[in-house]
Amino acid sequence: MTKPILLTLCIATLLSACKHDATGDLSINDGRMLQHIASDARLDTLSNGYKWSEGPVWLDDQQMLLWSDVPDNAIYQWTEAEGTKTYLRPSGYLGQDGREGSNGLIINADGDLVLCQHGERILAKMATPVDQPRPRFTPIATNYGGRKLNSPNDVVQASNGTYFFTDPPYGLPQQDDDPAKELSFEGIYRTHVDRTEYIYLLDSSLTRPNGLAFSPDEKYLYVANSDPKRAIWMQYEMSDNLEKIVSKKVFFDATSMVGDKKGLPDGLKVTKDGTIFATGPGGVLVFDPDGTHLGTIETGQATANCAFNADESKLYMTAHSYIFSIDLL
Repeated sequence: MTKPILLTLCIATLLSACKHDATGDLSINDGRMLQHIASDARLDTLSNGYKWSEGPVWLDDQQMLLWSDVPDNAIYQWTEAEGTKTYLRPSGYLGQDGREGSNGLIINADGDLVLCQHGERILAKMATPVDQPRPRFTPIATNYGGRKLNSPNDVVQASNGTYFFTDPPYGLPQQDDDPAKELSFEGIYRTHVDRTEYIYLLDSSLTRPNGLAFSPDEKYLYVANSDPKRAIWMQYEMSDNLEKIVSKKVFFDATSMVGDKKGLPDGLKVTKDGTIFATGPGGVLVFDPDGTHLGTIETGQATANCAFNADESKLYMTAHSYIFSIDLL
């Protein structure tokens, strides 16, 4: 009986493996990692062929994933039933000179699609419902102190409706040296609670502020700095009304990891229990709220951003030309 059972197990394992595209491994540094993901979890490739995929967001009502292809000035959609389709084009630049499109995406509290638009250099809201996408946009944030923003990169909305967003120069062809750059710094901003066109500078000390996310209680704001010379995640302690930073510290420093593995600190998301999933060198780094690096979902690609489905049973990743998913516990 032993040999047939072993053979059945091997065949079952082989068939299971055929369902997946195993493009990476799971690196475990701390046993707590296995509370979030099984040791034999594998990556699924949902779609590929993109120039630089970014900003994934899950729409639970439609069981649909959206993401940006930044250089392509487009947003794509994926569903289990229909696979991949173009969702919106143009997504972040309405002119004709080939500038980059949207980057970070979120669905706000009203169910609207909010976009960080590189080419237009604004934070905007799509003016049509998410199930009727059209390239019509309502500006949310356009300038600071009368000077045009660099290129909004990622955004999160707090429970009071306020938007927080980062503004590195990645959407400018020459970045810091671009003649169109009007601000001398790269900022982390928030909008006004009632009038989103008013924005406030929270911090200008990071050279490349990128992805950002709140802890579940909104006590802390985590922000990635995608500078290879200072590849860090910052932890900002926020005031009770979220209007200002009370204190700040380096949450994790990955500078020594840069170059050994593809990727830099970029997009991140936080689970309901406070665990941080942050794209960086190697793929998606998983952190306990105490700052311990629990392990890494190694994608083998420069991984830009990630998103959960509604019940956090699945993680979606935008990794250069690929869209990956992996099951979580």
